[in-house]
Amino acid sequence: MGKKSNKVSDRIREAVQTARVSRYRISRDTGIEESALSRFLSKERALSMKAIDALADYFGLELVRRRKNKAGE
Repeated sequence: MGKKSNKVSDRIREAVQTARVSRYRISRDTGIEESALSRFLSKERALSMKAIDALADYFGLELVRRRKNKAGE
């Protein structure tokens, strides 16, 4: 099994892809154009911070700062 990514963008992609609602519904509920969401999911384009914030709020995601050990991991 592969290691789960800690990148914010990958975590948001995962939330969208595993959502029990359609991309169309996510687009309507968040105000993000469906085409922009599609390009983000296919890693063609990034989203604005406003869009990232909207998706994080929509899915109840939050950033949590983790402590690194002395070896930097």
